[in-house]
Amino acid sequence: MPLRRNGPMAWWSPDPRAIIPLDGLHVSRSLRRAQRRFDVRVDTAFAAVIDACADPRRPGGWITPAIRDAYVELHRLGWAHSVETWSVDDGTLAGGLYGVAIGGLFAGESMFHHRTDASKVALVALVGILRDDGNDGRGRLLDVQWRTEHLASLGAIEIARAEYLSRLGRALALPLPPAFT
Repeated sequence: MPLRRNGPMAWWSPDPRAIIPLDGLHVSRSLRRAQRRFDVRVDTAFAAVIDACADPRRPGGWITPAIRDAYVELHRLGWAHSVETWSVDDGTLAGGLYGVAIGGLFAGESMFHHRTDASKVALVALVGILRDDGNDGRGRLLDVQWRTEHLASLGAIEIARAEYLSRLGRALALPLPPAFT
């Protein structure tokens, strides 16, 4: 059941749960070409990213003002992070994603794009950030909660809750990726 903007806050723990294995990200040839159209930055426009993700015109919107404020505070405290794509043509924010990072876990919350492929480029960059730890990201976990067709096309898979919890325990024992410290 989808959460309505005026409904109660819910806690989701889907079983199965979707993740993107860091060595299983599918990057098409066209997506590789699209990467040239964007500059990637981390944590330079967190509030703008969450505001774009919270756009009430988006279907299935769940980011209320209270949730937005909570994530902005988590960002201020160093727990929530954004990966942003900026147009090389005009320097505007073109897309991005945000989530919570705890040790080797990145729990993706939402993503948006104003330009084609901008959110996908942010995801590719996020996987690069998670792998840039001197250990090729081994043990790190990119949690995307639900397997959608869009995420499946990028390599998302579903795993059972028991497997997820096992991987989560290992990931939480790792340090944050350098880009988030």
